[in-house]
Amino acid sequence: MNLSKVYSAELVGIEARLIEVETDLGVGLRELNIVGLADKALSEARERVSSAIKNSGLKPPNRENRKITVNLAPADLKKAGSHYDLAIAVGYLLATNQISLFETSAKMFVGELALDGTLRPASGVLSFALLARGLGFKYLFLPKENASEAALIRGIEVVPVENLSELLNHLDGTIKIKTHPTTEFVPKSKHSIDISEIKGQKAAKRALVVAAAGAHNILMSGPPGSGKSMLAESINSILPPLSLREAIEASRIWSAAGLLNGNYLTQRPFRSPHHTSSSAAIIGGGQNPRPGEISLAHRGVLFLDELPEFKRDVLESLRQPIESGSVIVSRARNSLVFPAKFMFVAAMNPCPCGFLGDEEKECKCTASEIWNYQKKISGPLLDRIDIQVNVPRLKLENIIQAQPDSSGLREQVAAARIRQRERFRKNNLPFFTNSEMSSKICEQVIKLDRGAISFLKSVFDQSLLGARGYFRLLKTSLTIADLAGEDIVREEHAAEAFHLRIRES
Repeated sequence: MNLSKVYSAELVGIEARLIEVETDLGVGLRELNIVGLADKALSEARERVSSAIKNSGLKPPNRENRKITVNLAPADLKKAGSHYDLAIAVGYLLATNQISLFETSAKMFVGELALDGTLRPASGVLSFALLARGLGFKYLFLPKENASEAALIRGIEVVPVENLSELLNHLDGTIKIKTHPTTEFVPKSKHSIDISEIKGQKAAKRALVVAAAGAHNILMSGPPGSGKSMLAESINSILPPLSLREAIEASRIWSAAGLLNGNYLTQRPFRSPHHTSSSAAIIGGGQNPRPGEISLAHRGVLFLDELPEFKRDVLESLRQPIESGSVIVSRARNSLVFPAKFMFVAAMNPCPCGFLGDEEKECKCTASEIWNYQKKISGPLLDRIDIQVNVPRLKLENIIQAQPDSSGLREQVAAARIRQRERFRKNNLPFFTNSEMSSKICEQVIKLDRGAISFLKSVFDQSLLGARGYFRLLKTSLTIADLAGEDIVREEHAAEAFHLRIRES
């Protein structure tokens, strides 16, 4: 046999594409060529593969007195990374009859080879497992460290491989490798700060509960030391645990970014980038586009502290992802779509010195300084923030008094999320939270009583809301109704949502 074909995969953004690894032995000088738009790391695979095969006790390519061509098809798709090593090695050994012929159409191979034949973990394995299952592959061979991650996907047999010799014994039928059992998803609720640790701030905590219940965006403004950052960091303590579907969605993004380390996400991501971060770091991109912070926060929280200190172009680039729940990174060859359904949480001071409106300390800023500071956050961005709340300075009695347990708040949020899930299930809608609904879906799902209709009409007639703000107010009102255990949005729900949206300055 002088020709073989095995299967591997390429990661394009977070989506996997099937790659055919063809190996041909021809007449010519001794050489191994890898063709098919391979990058530098992949071109160097010939050295890694040759050494791994030699150190596994077999005849390597550099001892073949023939020309060896490895083609990665489709040839017009750029291939990057070292995870093709295993497929190239298996394809070469098949073509040279050093291992028994086997049915390759049901098997996919992924993994980087060390020089001694050991397999090193790869990135993007969760996407590879989803691709293998979707295309009808039965087995996915990959490094042992990645097995738990891939086994999260049902319907595919995950074969954990420690080294090349072990794989060859398995393929020859000598010593079979046990497939990895299906990974049982166990969510965790570990969090650094519990909301019960925060003193006072009853109004801000209520705003956080509403935001958490419907995954609404929230902006907190107040003087230094009032607890804005702690409130933001405590939000995970009242958010419900990840579901399996949410965990797979978020984990495949982290896997593509190489951040999972062979495991999977067990709790909602909380991302808090520094204000010096670039647009590419926040949104995603680069020469080989990678997910940014907004995608790594998918199904979790993106927290921007000191919001006006972020670069203007970074803040403006958030507008489209907040609205659509995804970001499109366009390049000359193709466009990649990264999911970005995150809860946007931001904190800021009301002015450069931080004490505008403070009852205890006088603001030292001029009117122009205050204006220039606040206008760093544009109107269109503010219009996409459903809840805007002031966090005032704490008084001594707030600091020394005991705080209530947060379990009640968690239960409120969990009950509201269950109501939303049931509502979406009855209407055959693929949403998790109220904030994901489009304006058309809002009109179909949200029921208003006469008082709510009258209130919303008066607010709209006074030009206090635009069309986007109106529908965002509707969604927040529905969340407040869910927290109250009601199916119909009443006037008091709409009034509270309006009060939460209009920030006093």
